[in-house]
This record gives sequence, structure tokens and C-alpha cells, in this order.
Amino acid sequence: MVGTGVFVSVAIAAGVAGPAVLTATALAALLAAANGLSSAQLAAAHPVSGGSYEYGYRLLTPVLGFSAGWMFLLAKSASAATAALGLSGYLLDWFGVGHAALRTGTAAAAALAVTALVAGGIRRSNAGNALLVGLTLATLAALAVFALPVVLADGGARLTPLVPPVGEGGAGALLHGAALMFVAFTGYGRIATLGEEVRDPRHVIPRAIVVTMGVVSLLYLAVATAGVGVLGADAFAASARGTAAPLEAVARALEVPLLTGAVAVAAVAAMAGVLLNLVLGLSRVVLAMARRGDAPAALARVHAGRGSPVAAVWACGALVTAIALVGEVRATWSFSAFTVLVYYAITNLAALRLPAADRLFPRWIPAAGLVGCLALAFRVEPGYWLTGGGLLASGLAVRALARRTGHGG
Repeated sequence: MVGTGVFVSVAIAAGVAGPAVLTATALAALLAAANGLSSAQLAAAHPVSGGSYEYGYRLLTPVLGFSAGWMFLLAKSASAATAALGLSGYLLDWFGVGHAALRTGTAAAAALAVTALVAGGIRRSNAGNALLVGLTLATLAALAVFALPVVLADGGARLTPLVPPVGEGGAGALLHGAALMFVAFTGYGRIATLGEEVRDPRHVIPRAIVVTMGVVSLLYLAVATAGVGVLGADAFAASARGTAAPLEAVARALEVPLLTGAVAVAAVAAMAGVLLNLVLGLSRVVLAMARRGDAPAALARVHAGRGSPVAAVWACGALVTAIALVGEVRATWSFSAFTVLVYYAITNLAALRLPAADRLFPRWIPAAGLVGCLALAFRVEPGYWLTGGGLLASGLAVRALARRTGHGG
């Protein structure tokens, strides 16, 4: 959760919602919390890998299960591509190189390098993750602290209005910003899957989700305040479009010794970790889909020596690399926003179908999550949801054809 969202997407959302990105972040956090609690209920009742792909099959219909899996692959591949572009942007901007084609090429190279590591059997390290998160949090806290006097110097004038005027399309801009910020929170899904690994999961996991959402929300709000308060919403957003390294621009404006370098190092390390985690997670969903017959059977093979589904890893890496070649963080992140909101809409729908005995929370929570996801999904630009809808329809058509011809498992 502390990766691409905080280093890139806050500035993208500021370009849509202006100073109201602070309010948009709070709205996104509330929706993410509802979705997280829905995911926790499902994980407690059905502790299986595959997430909403499996929940859709078990509680809804095979078509909705496949749709969840397909949307997850598209969403997280686009999110991974954004991480690769952000990593490249921060790295090259640190060295004073701003050529767009070089940034895109470096992002593609980073995606392929991480894919090769995952295919070789590399795993996440809890100690490494803890060190990475500690470094990132310390750097972002320093940025927020050094920015505070600058933000307060003009009375925080750049931070208003927190709610854009309704008569000027402000409500639409606010919801669009919330849709973009929602993606930044979606790492909470990892917490919801730990039901078999903690004591008293019915109490511990919901509490962990709420506490995590609260801490990360405060972090995002602090970073958004620093970015908008120091540069102004327009300049903050422009830095994301120009270099894909908006927080470096904030650090540079503050003129604090070593801060720019620290932000660059933290960003590159955090987004490399995000990229690694996403390729790992994506490949395991492809593995689950291949075993069920919703993806080619060759992707279900696990390398005997490495313990890694090598073919699935490379298929995911190729998809991430292809999306990274788009070269625009706003495009990749906006597409990720639409597809991940559809994915979580299916998650909430599955949670609504849980029997009363398996329900941990009132039905209004998944109902609110379902309505919220669908409402925000169609607030991104039509081109992205038309593309996402078209790819979903294509996936369903290929699946139907494969099963009709006997090649779907």
C-alpha cells in the first residue's frame, strides 16, 4: 500500500480534483475499508488462494468468477506497469535525465528484470519488506515535516477548496479523484487473506484492516498536503505528467540537503518491491485460472526445481511490460482504477451471497462497497472503461469458445 499510490497517484488525482484530492483520498479510504471488510468475510469463510476469482465461482457464477480473475489480471498488470514507470521516472529524474522514450524503455527493462527474478524462484522476504517500509515511512515523514512550514506560510491557501463547487462539475471531479486514489489502497487485500495464519481471525483481521487503513490514509493525506501545499495542485500534477516523479519535485522545491536523493532512493526501492509483489501475485492467479481451465493449460505448470510457475510468471511479465510501453502513468493508473473497481464490485457481490452463519459484518457493508465501486468505476474517462469493458468481453468470448471446442479444461 505504501508504493506507487503515494509516490505517483496522489499527484495524478490532484490533476483531476485539485486541492480536493484530500477529500477524495478520505472517500477512497472509506470505500476501501468497506471492501476490505468484505474481503475479510470471504477469506474467513473460504480460505483459498485466488481471491475473488474463487469467491465468484463458489458464491456467484463461473462467468462472474472468470470476470473477477480477468479484471484482477488487467488491473494489477496496469498497476505494476505504473510502478515500473514510476521507478524509472524517479531514477532518471534523480540523475537529471528526462527523455520520455528513455523513461519508457527503462520501465520495460525493470519489468522484465523483476519477471526474471520471480521466474527464478525469488520470494518476498518479511525482513526485507519491513526494512523497505521503514525506509519509505521515514522518508515520507521527513518530506511532510519539512513541507509543513512552507504550507503554513500562506495560511494553507493552496489547500482550498476541499470540496469543489458543485455547479462547475466539482462533484464529478471529486469522485474521479476518489476513483484514482482508491487503487492506492488496494494492498489491504493481503491482510484479508491471512485468516489461517493469525489467532482469532474474526477479530484480528477486521481490526488490522481498520488500523492499516487509518495509518495509510494519514500518510497519504500528509503527502498530498505537502505536494499541493508546496507546489500547488496544477504544478504537482504537471510533475507527474512530465517526469513521473512528483515527490522529487516537491523535495527539490524545499531545498533541504539530501532530501531529494532520499526521496528518490525510497521511491525506487518501494516501487521495485511493489513490482515484485505484483508479478508474484499475478502469476499465482494465472496459475489458479489455468488449473481451472480459464487460461491455457501450459500456464499451470510449476517448475520442479524452482517451485515457480515459470510460464505463468513470464506471461504476466510480458503483459506488464506491454502496458508499461504506453509510457503515461495517468493512462496506466486510470485503466487500473476502472478494472480494480469492477473486480471489487464482484467481491462485494460475493460477500452479499455469504450465508448468515459465515457473515462477520452487516450486509450494508458489502452493499455500500458494491454501490461505491460501481459509482466510482464510471467516473474515470470513458476511454478507459470502454477499453476495460471491451477486454472483458473479449476474455469472456475466448473462454466460451475454448470451452465449446473442448480446450477449456
